[in-house]
Parts: sequence; C-alpha cells; structure tokens
Amino acid sequence: MLAPWGHRWGDFIRAKRDSIQPETLGLPDRGRRRSPGLRRLDLAARAGISVEYLTRIEQGRDRNPSVAVVNALADALSLDAAERNHLRYLAKTTGGACTAHRGPAPPRRGVRPALLQTLRLLEPGIAVVTNRLGDILARTSGYELLTAGTGLLDGDAPNLTRYVFTDPRARAFFADWDQVADEQAFDLWLGPSAENSEWLSAELAPLAGPEFTRRLNRHLVPRRGALRLTHPTGPQLRLTRETLDAPTDSQQLVVFLPADENTREALTELRAGQRGGLRAIS
Repeated sequence: MLAPWGHRWGDFIRAKRDSIQPETLGLPDRGRRRSPGLRRLDLAARAGISVEYLTRIEQGRDRNPSVAVVNALADALSLDAAERNHLRYLAKTTGGACTAHRGPAPPRRGVRPALLQTLRLLEPGIAVVTNRLGDILARTSGYELLTAGTGLLDGDAPNLTRYVFTDPRARAFFADWDQVADEQAFDLWLGPSAENSEWLSAELAPLAGPEFTRRLNRHLVPRRGALRLTHPTGPQLRLTRETLDAPTDSQQLVVFLPADENTREALTELRAGQRGGLRAIS
C-alpha cells in the first residue's frame, strides 16, 4: 500500500529509524520489541525533541519543521551526506505539497529548444533528456542504439520507471536490476511535483505490486555506481553516467560514457553494425 504523499518526510524518518540497530549507536539492548530498529523514545532523546513531537512528524501531522529540528534529526539518525540532502529536500517540499496539492496529474513532456540543441551536440554519443519520473523526453541516436531490442522505447511515451517495474525484459537488460529499481523508485520522491509523482505511483502500484511499493516507501537513498547492461545482441556493457540538471525544467540531461575499454570496443562494433547510419534524436 502506498503511503500518503504528504507524509513523505515523516515516512523517511520512520524508515531510517526502523533500519537502525540501537547497538550501532552505542545504545543498550532493551530486549525484544514488536518492531525492529531504534525506539522512538531513543531517537527523540538523541534529537532533543519530545516523543510526542516525533510522533506527529512520523505520522505526517507536522509538516513545517524548523532547520534546527531537521539538522537535529539528521544527526540523531547518523545520516550520510546523501541522506541528509534527501531529508532536507523532503522537509522543504512536504509543507508546500500539503498546501498547494492539486491531485495526481501527468507532467509536461516538452523540452526547451536550448536543451534539445545541447543534446544534438552530443551526437553520435549516448545521451537522453529525462525527468525524475523516468519519462524519456528526447534522446540521441546513440541512446536508441544502446536500447534497441530491449522494449524500452516502445510506445509513444516511453518511461524508464514503468519499464523497469512492468516489463520482464528489463531484468535481462539491467544486470543490476535491483540497484536500478531502487534508483527509479527513489527518484519519484524528487519528481517535477508531488502531483506528478503521485500520478505515476498510483499507476504503477497495481501493476508492479509489492516490488514497487516496498522500494518506494522505504526511501532508500541509492548509491549510483556504474550501470551494467546486457545488450540483446550479446555485449556486456559498463557505463558511467554524468547528469546535468536543468532545475527550472525539472529535467536532466544524462550522458553515458564507457567505463572500460571492453565497453568502448563493444559500442564501436554496435555502431559499425547499424544499417543506415546513426539517426537524429526524436
């Protein structure tokens, strides 16, 4: 079951609390308990807030935390840099989402001409313009070559998140499917808007089932390493990803680069075997 979108910063705190073993923070073992992880009492004490206030936060009844409270909770949970940034982002956006929420809605799919022009300069490399929902908004011919035969670009509105969770071919294409699934689920929290993210989540939940909702609700901040792919024609590929954010558009330009010499050679062979040359972006 999907948690209410407006509760997202409280959900993240609760998910992190549940994942922490008290002994890792030097706290005594208080014996068996009904739920795993750090007790609410212990977290409140470490953060210097009341248990009642922490309960309101986790239940989504306090959506306007002060900077001091956010930092205190980050310290109390021993969050790393990426997790701290995520906590601050959720705390900042949750309050706005609850006051201006308009209900689920799809995002716009247009791409600014300047961003399209930048993408064209990357031909015949592998690059794509996407948003945090996984919508593939524009791509180079190199990206089409990379994904040919995988089913990712089938249809008029291809979406990477939908593909990962609902198309069986994704598990063969992504060698580290679990890692990619975690990334796509996490990025929904950073979608163009709460309305857009809720729209796609509501669509995916009944199709993808627990595999999707479990990942979404646990707020696992992914470690984005090299992307390992198994191309349908056989080559094993390792790619690094360079992401250029276009925050005013809530979009990203992602460039894929060979992570090793074997991948570089495999991509050269794929290009050489493509009939009719490289195509322009769509």
